Amino acid sequence: MEKIIIIKYGELSTKKDNINFFLNILKTNIKNSLKDECIIDYDRGRMFITNINNYDKVINILKNTFGIHEINVGYKLNDNNLETIESDLKVLIEDKDFKTFKVETKRSYKKYKMNSMEISKYLGGVVLKFKNNIKVDVHNPEVVINVEVRNDYAFIYFDKENGLGGYPVGSLGKGLLMLSGGIDSPVAGYLALKRGVKIEGVYFESPPHTSEAAKNKVIALARILTKYSGYVKLHIVNFTNIQEAIYKNIPHEYLITIMRRMMYRISERLANKNNCKIIINGESIGQVASQTLTSMQAINSVVNIPVIRPVACLDKLEIIDIANKIGTYKTSILPYEDCCTIFVPDHPVINPEIEKCIEYEKLIDFNVLIEEALNNIKTLKIEEVDTTFNDLL
Repeated sequence: MEKIIIIKYGELSTKKDNINFFLNILKTNIKNSLKDECIIDYDRGRMFITNINNYDKVINILKNTFGIHEINVGYKLNDNNLETIESDLKVLIEDKDFKTFKVETKRSYKKYKMNSMEISKYLGGVVLKFKNNIKVDVHNPEVVINVEVRNDYAFIYFDKENGLGGYPVGSLGKGLLMLSGGIDSPVAGYLALKRGVKIEGVYFESPPHTSEAAKNKVIALARILTKYSGYVKLHIVNFTNIQEAIYKNIPHEYLITIMRRMMYRISERLANKNNCKIIINGESIGQVASQTLTSMQAINSVVNIPVIRPVACLDKLEIIDIANKIGTYKTSILPYEDCCTIFVPDHPVINPEIEKCIEYEKLIDFNVLIEEALNNIKTLKIEEVDTTFNDLL
């Protein structure tokens, strides 16, 4: 008997002819995260990890890996003979303390001498005879004994850990995440990762109006996301000259709209340069003035690249729940202002007109300013290390 980890795919199982493409990326992502001598094999139904030194460490990594539906610590038997299954099962349950149980059998080897229900019934009888004062409970058992019969061997496993589901990161291309220091954009990045999109980040700083602490807060958020994605490239754009030009020349009710249009223009150029197929942001419909449908249309009109908004239809409490779950919330609420909050007018327009945006933008030489910002971008490679936010200050 060999102790192993068994991974179940969930949604990936629906991919049929394309499944090997996704599974190969999942295997690569796991191998890159584990950074040790584990052996990873897979077939269309399961992925198996063997030669494991630290099971807790491996399971914690797998729980944060997209593309995994369920994680089981199990045992691979030397053969699929019923006698072997019976004897090894007795060894495995001897020290287990439970009062109720059920046996669930999957039989991928259809030529086996018994069908799944017959195997479950037989092994249930074995357990009842072997353990005292226990009974079968098919609805709410304390222990589920899972048996899988393959062509040449069998598996037995008990407890399970739920995975994150989704698709393996990188299986569906790359997107550029507009990462502010707020609550919403890290959640949007997480949800994009769940759909298999590898992310790079762009952060707009405006020194001296925004602080070094605000930038380090965004770096800390990017580092949290690396737990789910591997490293993240973070592109830092100096937005000071653009923002000051907007503030000095544009009617103040249109400040936020024009500022966002400039950010979108820069993001599109940066995305194209880095082979990102989409822009991702944390806009939620109606949350602020720049996130009304009319505002989104006016801002979005300056780019041709698709823009996705994973949290667009979530309310704030739903977004906060996800932020707490993924570990970004406490960092996001640290009181350091970003570009979008330092020059907010008293009465921003909520239904901007595209024609007025175009007219007002003629008041500044924004193409020169955008080119200057693009030529001075700083790019950091953010990796998951044991660095707290306070260490960055």
